[in-house]
Amino acid sequence: MEIERSVTVAHPVDRVFAYLSDFTNTTEWDPGTVRTERVSGDGGLGTRYHNVSKFLGRETELDYLVIEHVPDERFALRGENATVVAKDTMTFVRTVTGSGAASGEGTTVTYRADFEFKGIAKLAAPLLAPAFKKLGDEAEQGMRDALSRLG
Repeated sequence: MEIERSVTVAHPVDRVFAYLSDFTNTTEWDPGTVRTERVSGDGGLGTRYHNVSKFLGRETELDYLVIEHVPDERFALRGENATVVAKDTMTFVRTVTGSGAASGEGTTVTYRADFEFKGIAKLAAPLLAPAFKKLGDEAEQGMRDALSRLG
């Protein structure tokens, strides 16, 4: 199961990367996130996070590890619990927004979440496709809203 969405905003890539690579900010842009805490590390490679999210009315917990951290280009985490392995990857591309004198530096973020279900949960995975689409749509809007507020 995978979700992929892209958001373009009128903010420089370094600011967008700094905000999104601090995974504790998921509470501001991912509507399903109840809380995310940094367990260890400085936010870079090897940093660990503990995430609590609500999905289909139930809370679920995942422990994440930062597996890629290329400033202003790519950020990826691997999360796991008893029923799922999740890999979240964000890629960042510099863009130009507006035209002429009103043009400026912008960023396009592509967020991809891959879910691999374990055990009995594998059987239910195909039935969850509509819920995952809704989750992706809400996260895209949440990310767009949060990034638009960056000053």
